[in-house]
Amino acid sequence: MLDTVKEIIHDHVYCRKQLFQLAKSDLIKTYRGAAFGWAWAVIKPAVTIFVFWFAFSIGLRHGKPIEGYPFFLWLIAGFVPWFFMRDSITDGAGSVRKYKYLVQRIKYPVDTIPTFVCMSDLFVNICLYAVVIVIYMLFGFKPTIYYLQIPLFYLMAFVFFMLWGLFSSMLAAVSKDFLNLVRATVTALFWLSGIVYNVDNIQSHTIKTVLRFNPVTIIANGFRNSMVYHKWFWETPEEMRNYLIMTAIMFVLAIWSYKKLNKEIPDVL
Repeated sequence: MLDTVKEIIHDHVYCRKQLFQLAKSDLIKTYRGAAFGWAWAVIKPAVTIFVFWFAFSIGLRHGKPIEGYPFFLWLIAGFVPWFFMRDSITDGAGSVRKYKYLVQRIKYPVDTIPTFVCMSDLFVNICLYAVVIVIYMLFGFKPTIYYLQIPLFYLMAFVFFMLWGLFSSMLAAVSKDFLNLVRATVTALFWLSGIVYNVDNIQSHTIKTVLRFNPVTIIANGFRNSMVYHKWFWETPEEMRNYLIMTAIMFVLAIWSYKKLNKEIPDVL
C-alpha cells in the first residue's frame, strides 16, 4: 500500500501544472456552446437559491430565525456547499470514463483525473459562495472573523471528495452499473444529510449519531458554524473527529481500488 501512496503522490507532483490546466479545460468543456459559457455553473444554482428564498420567505413563510439569522440564510449557508459535494460525487465517479482518451492515447496518470475534475467543481462553488456572502451583506449581516475558516472547510471537502473520486472512478470505469447507482443515490443522500434540517433536532439518538458521521453533514455544519453560529472548528471536536475517521476510511478505499484496478483500466475502457 505504501508504494501505491508514493506513486499517487508522485503523479500529482509531476502533473501539478497540468492539473490546473485540465481543471480549467474541464470547466470550459462542460459549458462549451452555451452563450453564457461557464457562467451557467453559477446561474443554475443561483436560480435554485432564488426558488428557496421565495418559498421560505414569501410563499411558505416557514422556518424560524436561527441565532438571529433568517431561516433562508441558515439554509443557503450549508446548501450551496452541497452543490460542490453533489457534483464531486457524480463527476468524480464518472471522471475516468469521461476522460478515457487521456488514459488510452497519451497514458496520462489515471489517479490524477478525479483530482482535476474535483478542482473544476471547486472553482465554481467558491465563486458561488462569494454570492452567498454578498446576500448576507444585503440582509444586513457583515462578514465576521469566523469567515476566515471557510477555506478550511473547502479544503476538507476537497480532500474527502477527491479521495471519493479516486475510489469511485476506478469502480465506475470497470462497471457502468456502479456509476448509475451513484447517480441514483445522490438525491437520497441529500435528504439523509443535514442540508435542509438540523441533525441535532432528530429525536432518535441512533439516527443522529449515524448522520453525524456523514461527511456531507459535517461539512455543511462547518459552513454554518462560520456563517451563522459563529463557532471555531476546534469548538466542535466531535465533528472534526468524525471527519478524520471517515476520511481515513475513504483514503484506504481509494488506495485499495486504485491498486486493484489501475492496470485493468486501459483494457476495460
